[in-house]
Amino acid sequence: MDSGLAGKVVLVTGASGGIGQAAARAFAAEGARVALHGHTNRAALERLAAELPGQPLALAADLTREADVEALYAALERGAGRLDAVVANAGVWPPADEPIHRMSLERWRSTLDADLTSAFLTARGYFRYLERAKPERASLTLVGSTAALFGEAGHADYAAAKAGLAYGLTRSLKNEIVRLVPKGRVNAVCPGWTLTSMAKPGLQDTAGVRRVLQTRAHTSIARPEDVAAALVFLSSEHLAGHLTGVILPVAGGMEGRILHKFEDLAPGIF
Repeated sequence: MDSGLAGKVVLVTGASGGIGQAAARAFAAEGARVALHGHTNRAALERLAAELPGQPLALAADLTREADVEALYAALERGAGRLDAVVANAGVWPPADEPIHRMSLERWRSTLDADLTSAFLTARGYFRYLERAKPERASLTLVGSTAALFGEAGHADYAAAKAGLAYGLTRSLKNEIVRLVPKGRVNAVCPGWTLTSMAKPGLQDTAGVRRVLQTRAHTSIARPEDVAAALVFLSSEHLAGHLTGVILPVAGGMEGRILHKFEDLAPGIF
C-alpha cells in the first residue's frame, strides 16, 4: 500500500546515528523530503545529506537548548515552508553500568536532558509550528526504548527518561495535538537491542546479550532498518491514520530479562 508520504516534509532528529540514518533513507525512499538534524557528528550528517535525493536540509542544533531548537524550526520553515511529520529520535545511552547508589547527579541530569528534555523541546517546537500553520494533518513519533517497558539495571537514568517519553509525553501529547490539528497523531516506537554504534558497547557483553535473547520470540538483534520501517508506518496517514497514543515495541517479541541463572536460585525451590 502507498504510504502517502511522497512530497511530505519529515524532520528526523539524531539523523547521524544508526536508527536516524536508516529512518532518513526509508522516508526518502517513500518520496518524502527529509530534514536531517544532527549535533556532534556533523560529518556523518553531511554525508547522508549528499547521499539522499531531493536536496535534504541538514540542520545542526543542541536539542537541550531552547534557542537552538527555536533556530532549527525557524530554519526548517524558511528552507522547506512546511512540516508534515517529526521523528524525535535524538538521544544517548550512557555505556557505563552505574547502579543508582553510585550514579552521580551530573550523569542523571545529563541523561534526562539528552533523552527527555530534548524530546520535550522538539515536541514543543513542532506544536508551536502547528499552532501557527494549522495544517490538516500532523504526526509526531517519539523514539523510546524497551528500557521504558522493562527497566534496565545499571541504567536507571536512561530507563526513566525513555519511560517519561514513551508514556508521559506520548499519552499526554496525543490528546494535546488534536486541539491544534484535529487529525494530528502522536505515537512512540520502543526499540530493543539494535545493531547501531550507540549499542556497540552493550553488544560486546556476549553473556548479557545471550540473556536478553533468551527473553525473546525472535532470537536475533534488530537492524536499524527494522526500526525505520516502524517509524515510516506510524508517520503515514495512509497506513496508520487511526493510530495515536500507540507505544510500539520493535524488539522481536521481548518479554523482559532473565535476572538469575538457574543454578543461582535458592535451594529447594524446585
